[in-house]
This record gives sequence, structure tokens and C-alpha cells, in this order.
Amino acid sequence: MIVDLPSASSQDVSKKLVRLRNQTGAMTLGRVLTLLIVADEADADAALESASDATRQHPSRIIALILGNKRGASRLDAQIRLGGDAGASEIVVLRLYGPLTNHGRSVVTPLLLPDSPIVVWWPAESPNDISASPIGAIAQRRITDSATDKAPRKALQRRARSYADGDTDLAWTRLTRWRGLLAAALDQAPYEPVTEATVTGSSDSPSTDLLAGWLATRLRCPVQRARTRPGQGMVSVRLERASGPIDLVRTDGSIATLTQPGQPVRRINLARISDAEALAEELRRLDPDEVYEEALVRGLSVVGASSITASRAVAEGEAPSLDEAERAGRKAQREGRRLTGSAMVDAEPAPAPSSEEEVKQASARRLDRKKAEREGESDGASRPAKGSGTAKKAAGRSSAARKSSS
Repeated sequence: MIVDLPSASSQDVSKKLVRLRNQTGAMTLGRVLTLLIVADEADADAALESASDATRQHPSRIIALILGNKRGASRLDAQIRLGGDAGASEIVVLRLYGPLTNHGRSVVTPLLLPDSPIVVWWPAESPNDISASPIGAIAQRRITDSATDKAPRKALQRRARSYADGDTDLAWTRLTRWRGLLAAALDQAPYEPVTEATVTGSSDSPSTDLLAGWLATRLRCPVQRARTRPGQGMVSVRLERASGPIDLVRTDGSIATLTQPGQPVRRINLARISDAEALAEELRRLDPDEVYEEALVRGLSVVGASSITASRAVAEGEAPSLDEAERAGRKAQREGRRLTGSAMVDAEPAPAPSSEEEVKQASARRLDRKKAEREGESDGASRPAKGSGTAKKAAGRSSAARKSSS
């Protein structure tokens, strides 16, 4: 169900929501939070689609503030989406024009769910200080995406200077699996300390910067940032130890190889997650993310802004080679197929199917055995048991003897 309310007010939208609730039932029951989306017209459709998918796990009231042309008279065009057009949530789209674009907080306040958390998401451009902005000040969680900024590394630096409890970034959320794999690799023998680390990624990848900051604060060792051409995202991590390096390399957009001393090369699914998956992960928690704060505020300053090219890092042996990782991954894949095929060959073969004549003969033999068994049971029931007459005569003599004695 889609209901359009052109040239409306917040009060008109609120009254319409109440009437729809009375007609269709208590829509707000089960809504766990209010998700505010602040975007322009170009990013609105993609953001609404991602939010609708993400809130299937967290049913919410989604309020999209779409900032239109700031020139001209103030106007509010609203749209309400319910049912199949909104997934598990209810969506209120508010398009603001003219001076009203500067008063988004006043517009959305009457539409917030009572006594429920408020989360704000800026899918593209965001204020310099998100916690001090009018919309951000009313939210418990504030989600940005520095990867969509025109200058991602500068956006991270702004986030670090103005960080407040509740801030987070989808560039950090996209690192969850990388951090989990690296932590799992270090949680195995020989439990040696990491002496240095190199993180390689594209020059416009804020996730690479955040991962380098996280390793610097957690491992307390020198961490170097190596850069590749823009658009590649995260590429590799090398952790140096006395027994040899641990290399995690994403050779393409979805498959990575993990190499450790004394262990076979492993191929791992490490596909880039969508915005909807990243947003759903962030909506699972509403408390401050202290690990993100440490990586952002302290880690970036420890690593610094300087970096070297990935080719130089590989030439100096400080970063793994992407070509070597690809060859190792293909070799591990072939070895896995060979072992699987060998196991199938060594398995005990299935019995050969019997011919039709053999099946008929076996069936006839089973019928003959059952017939013989039935005939044997019938003969045993009709004949007296062996020695039964002698027993009756002995019982008669015993009875006569008792009568004479009495």
C-alpha cells in the first residue's frame, strides 16, 4: 500500500498514520526502533531499498528525509508505504524543499515512535560533526559511510576529531570478517607475538585505514599502510612473526587465501558485503562501539597518513604478492579436488544390480521357504506331542493309587 500526501504537513502525515493503523491494525506493535535516513534525491532510492532489506531483521519505522531544491517556497511532499511495499517495516518518505530543508528535525519529531531508540543513517554526504547536528543530536546511534564521501580519508579524520559515543561507520562494519579471520589465525599455536604488520588496499579505501588502525592498537607493533589503485578496496594483510608471516589475501572480489607456516593454504569466501548487510549488522547493537572508537581515534594517528605503493611493499618482502596468492589458491583448489576424487575412487563400489532372472529365482525361493514353514506349523498342531499318551496313562495310574490308599 502506497499513500501519497502532496503539500502536506507533519500533522497531516501523523493523522494519516493513525487512520491507517485503525484500518489495518496496530502497525507499530513490534517496531523495535526508528531509522532516520538523510539523503538527497540521487541516493534516496538505493538507501530505501537497503534499509527495507536490513530492517527485515529489525522491524522499524523508517523515515526518509530527502532534501530537495533549497530554492523556492517551503514544501513537504509525503508518502507512506505499508505492507508489501515496505517489507517488515513501515516507511514514511518526506521530501523537503526550500528553507524547510534546514528544519528536518522539526519535521520528523512528531513522527518518531514513542519510547524506542532512534538511529540516523547518512548513506552519502554527512555533516562534519554528526553528533552535534540537529538530527544526530536526537539519536542513540549515528551511522555514516565514509566510503561514499568525495574524500574518504579526510572524512575519517573529521569523524576522529568529532567522535561521540554512538558514532559508527559502515567502512568499519565491512571489516568484521577480516578481523574475525585474523583473530582466529593468531589464536593458534605457536602463539608468537606479531613484530610488524602491513595492510594493503586501495588509496580511497577507508576500511583499509581502519583495519591498520585496529591492528596498531591491538597488536602494539609497527603497522604500515600500502596502497593500490583506487576502487580495489581491501586487498591483503601480512602479520610478521618469528616462525613466518600470516598472509590473508583477497585475490578477487569474493575469494581469499590464508597462508600460515606449517599449515596448508586455505581458500576462504570473503565476498564484499552489501549496504543492507552492513546496516543490519549495525542495527544489532545500540551501545557505543569502543573498539571502533579506539581504531578511529588512536589507531589512525598511530599509523599516520604516509603510505607506500603495494608494488614496493611486495618487492621489499613486506606484503604478499597477489599473483603468488592466486597461484597458491589455484593449487589448493586442485589439491582439494584431487583428494575428493581419490576418496570417491577408494570407496567400496556399490553391488552390481541383479538380472531379471536372478530376481525371479530369489523370489521363488523365498515363497517356497514360507510355504514349507506354514506346512510344518500345521502338522505340528494336528499331531499329538511325542510321549503324550504315556503321560496320560501314568497320570491315570497315579490317580487310582491315591483312591485305594484313601
